[in-house]
Amino acid sequence: MTGLEIALAGFALMLVGIFLRVPIAVAMALTGILGIWVVRGTMAPPLAQLKTLTYDTFASYSLSIVPLFLLMGQFATKSGMSAALFTAASDWLGHRRGGVAMASVGACAGFGAVCGSSLATASTMGQVALPEMRQRGYSDALSTGVLAAGGTLGILIPPSIILVIYAILTEQNIVKMFVAALVPGILAMLGYMAVVAIYVRVAPGAAGTADRVPYRQRMRSLAATWPVIFIFGLVMYGIAGDWDWSTPGPDALFTPTEGAAVGAVLTGLYGVLTRDLTRAAFLDAILETAQATAMIFFIVFGAALFNSFLATTRAPQLLSDWVTGQGFAPMAVLLAMLAAYLVFGCVMDSLSMILLTVPIFFPIVMALDFGLTREETAIWFGILALIVVEVGLITPPVGLNLFIINQVGRDIPIGQTYRGVLPFVASDLLRVGVLVAAPGVTLWLVRAMG
Repeated sequence: MTGLEIALAGFALMLVGIFLRVPIAVAMALTGILGIWVVRGTMAPPLAQLKTLTYDTFASYSLSIVPLFLLMGQFATKSGMSAALFTAASDWLGHRRGGVAMASVGACAGFGAVCGSSLATASTMGQVALPEMRQRGYSDALSTGVLAAGGTLGILIPPSIILVIYAILTEQNIVKMFVAALVPGILAMLGYMAVVAIYVRVAPGAAGTADRVPYRQRMRSLAATWPVIFIFGLVMYGIAGDWDWSTPGPDALFTPTEGAAVGAVLTGLYGVLTRDLTRAAFLDAILETAQATAMIFFIVFGAALFNSFLATTRAPQLLSDWVTGQGFAPMAVLLAMLAAYLVFGCVMDSLSMILLTVPIFFPIVMALDFGLTREETAIWFGILALIVVEVGLITPPVGLNLFIINQVGRDIPIGQTYRGVLPFVASDLLRVGVLVAAPGVTLWLVRAMG
């Protein structure tokens, strides 16, 4: 068998393991070890890797940003920021038709700016917003659908754990990835609000009404969101410096890892000052951060073994050479990859999809000509992959966000959630089409800043 055939067989074996409900990290690790054994003909190389790969993976300075952003999200969740964001958005938009649902989308976007996790955003905002919408007469389908979709903004609005992992895997600038995600994130938020506006006009009975709030109260509730605005602004400005990357020199106030640490400390201090972050809540945040970090690092470790197997077979390079040699249109290849992400979204989480596919897809994308520089191609593909991964989180029947929201509203049939989220999936697919056809929409802010 050729190296490419061995790699494809290993990939198929790993997918079988995932379908049989073997943990994804274990499936990738075992496939990697067995694959290297088959290629090398001895167990010595994989066993030697196990001695060093654990330390090399977990002692990486680049990965230290992950637990820090996770901790910031935990502190934000337990410090009452989500409630303040929802109250402000509801005061400004709640009196409009479908306004409370639109407010939920806006609050999800704001919370995503200090959280970085889709599942945490969906769970937290679901607990805050779902009872409010049901109390005001919103249908179960619209209420759960909008919250499941809004939760995906947690991984699109920077900081995003998935973007950090992608940047590390592809050796890209984390700050530029964050900046590139801003415009698609805002488009996603506006697109979801547009879906709500259309939804409540097509089905007027799906949304209740709320009283108009006086402007004094609106300003007061908006002022209460200052911690989110301040922390997000400080972290983004601090890691990007003066936003002019065309001039050399260390303009940034701190590195992305230091920025994550600053964000975590400030979010924690806010929780202490408001007395929402009690000793029990603090310990709970530390424990949940440790558990999430262990899960992510275990998947990263499994992916490292699997990627080592792929490198041994030279499959990514061979596949890249084969694709370019066939003369396929670059856009056709890209669309096939994005379609694969939609399929993978039915069986695995977003982090696993990125870790599994990027080592295979990235060399192929970089070998194709899209009329962009290499850095622009890498950033553009990363944002597209992130968005399609996000769509997988809300695509029935296995979207993880759908189950998170359904756990919050346990008495709501899952079929209602499926029905309510479909218009938002259509909005996502339309947005993907726009970003594929016009890469400048994603890249213009990065280009404008240097």
